Amino acid sequence: MSRLNAVLALVLVVCALAVIQSQHRSRTYFVELERLKKEARVLEEQWGQLQLEQSTWANPARVDTIARARLGLVAPPQERIHVETLASAP
Repeated sequence: MSRLNAVLALVLVVCALAVIQSQHRSRTYFVELERLKKEARVLEEQWGQLQLEQSTWANPARVDTIARARLGLVAPPQERIHVETLASAP
């Protein structure tokens, strides 16, 4: 009976250590998950800021102003503009 008690005690200790290790791993993964969620929120905020910045830089009025001021571009005369239209589809 003493030998059985020793084996059962050993199994109990092994199971307890496995539970402790599992809990520790679970907490470690949770901390990592929270860190990644925070990083994702920061990246989403940066993405929104970049989209806003892109829309500002690509504003047609801004591009036109810069093209005229910095590059000296001008609109072509009306006689050089030709608009093509597609024939209506059957």
